Amino acid sequence: MAYNPDIHHRRSIRLKGYDYSREGAYFITICCHNKICRFGEITDQVIGEDNNIGSQMTLNEYGWVAYNEWAKIPDRFSDVELDVFQIMPNHMHGIIILKNPVKAKSAQNVEKTEAKNPALGDIVGAYKSLVANECLAVFKNKINDGAISQNETMGKLWLRNYYENIIRDEKSYEIICNYIINNPAKWLQDIYYHR
Repeated sequence: MAYNPDIHHRRSIRLKGYDYSREGAYFITICCHNKICRFGEITDQVIGEDNNIGSQMTLNEYGWVAYNEWAKIPDRFSDVELDVFQIMPNHMHGIIILKNPVKAKSAQNVEKTEAKNPALGDIVGAYKSLVANECLAVFKNKINDGAISQNETMGKLWLRNYYENIIRDEKSYEIICNYIINNPAKWLQDIYYHR
């Protein structure tokens, strides 16, 4: 089928005209393809000193890959900090903070920006790619070890896009943090819940 801009055009879900390399805090959600639970499961655990039972995310090998690669983002991108994040069975949530790029004095003693922040899409794209490649390596090792059949394929790991929300104030930040932290406890009501 030939390219037809009326039916093949993918509309952006980003805020039109917004610079996503701009300093600020961003709430990110990245989903697995077809809502497949790849990263582990929600289990009931004893939580806290008062021995309450609560739900907790239990990561599998793929989940640990997703967790560790997210934690390495500040090592890969300068002027990027991570805040609260949660790997879920078939998606992940996290807050990324882009800081002001480092300023340096030029030879003429004029302050100039040394480098621009990476765009949010570049950070998320790198993360998705690193996780997909590492998960594929784990999958291939399982085939080589005979843990899974030679005929099985891993398939796509991620949905093509991701969701972001610009965090504009302290109240929004608190609501989002609470949502991320409590996500395992509310798994059955989660919009991404899928068996």
